[in-house]
Amino acid sequence: MALYIGVMSGTSLDGLDIALIEQSPAIKLVATHYIPMPSSLRAELLSLCASGPDEIARSAIAQQHWVRLAAEGIHSLLQRQHLQARDIRAIGSHGQTVRHEPSRGFTVQIGNPALLTELTEITVVSDFRSRDVAAGGQGAPLVPAFHEALFEQRPGNRAVLNVGGFSNLSLIETAKPVAGFDCGPGNVLLDAWIQLQRGESFDRDGQWAASGQVDAPLLKTLLNDPFFATQGPKSTGREVFNLQWLQQHLVRHPAVPAANVQATLLELTALTIVESLQAAQAETQELLVCGGGAHNAALMQRLAALLPGAQVSSTALYGVDPDWVEAMAFAWLAHCCLEGIAGNRPSVTGARGPRILGAIYPA
Repeated sequence: MALYIGVMSGTSLDGLDIALIEQSPAIKLVATHYIPMPSSLRAELLSLCASGPDEIARSAIAQQHWVRLAAEGIHSLLQRQHLQARDIRAIGSHGQTVRHEPSRGFTVQIGNPALLTELTEITVVSDFRSRDVAAGGQGAPLVPAFHEALFEQRPGNRAVLNVGGFSNLSLIETAKPVAGFDCGPGNVLLDAWIQLQRGESFDRDGQWAASGQVDAPLLKTLLNDPFFATQGPKSTGREVFNLQWLQQHLVRHPAVPAANVQATLLELTALTIVESLQAAQAETQELLVCGGGAHNAALMQRLAALLPGAQVSSTALYGVDPDWVEAMAFAWLAHCCLEGIAGNRPSVTGARGPRILGAIYPA
């Protein structure tokens, strides 16, 4: 039995998810801890997603704050579980993505793993995406390999959908290598629009979206983005889909009520997921949803309506809490790195072959 900790803060930047897993050899979630992202740190991390003044120094300072927050959460989790640093084999730290441009040969996740090792006295594995990009891959999504490890023993064609800031699919079929790709925006545009219009960080249960009507001309305009016409392997991020992207399109549709914009954005998320899924795996029998989108009732209902031939449910149906799948995945990827197991899947990322992912910072 070995214990690993995974630390993940995604594109939503709402907070840090910290998961403690047991690998023996099955994957078991032992404990979790969540820390909200301080508003000042969130604002700075968001600003670093685009070029700006003195960004190298600002990035170096911001990641120190991020790491100290992560270390605080790890210490709290260990204390609650009556564990010592020596009981943990490694921390898998994803860091915070501030740039992701595999077409230009790079992806950047800040998170100062050396400092995290110093503060926790635990070996840290980080920088999981760079090796895949170096091998010609997208560096994302990385979770399909973990989804495969969790769900491959179940018969039939299934897909695992992660809806965080962006949405990505893992396609799991019997006797086939797992496939997967980013579909497009998940919550990123929904969150940005409700923040701008109502000062709320997210649309709880999709209630505001459900109160509006889909605007067909606006939806058609949004769907014309070139990303949606490309086939996987593919990945995306805030470099493509952000509030400015939405506002540029709204210039052509100035009279759409704010609630209808939100309804249209939810339809954009649901439709791009389903169209991507049907194009890649037409006979999907089951769609398992994780990430924050699993709690969006309006989105879940829309996915079920668009996929009448498949069962749509949360990963909780199989005992896997949808809120902790990604943090668990990076704990598992730390295990793979230390054991010399490839963590990427070329069928997902397009890399030239399997690669051991991660850089190790020994305690």
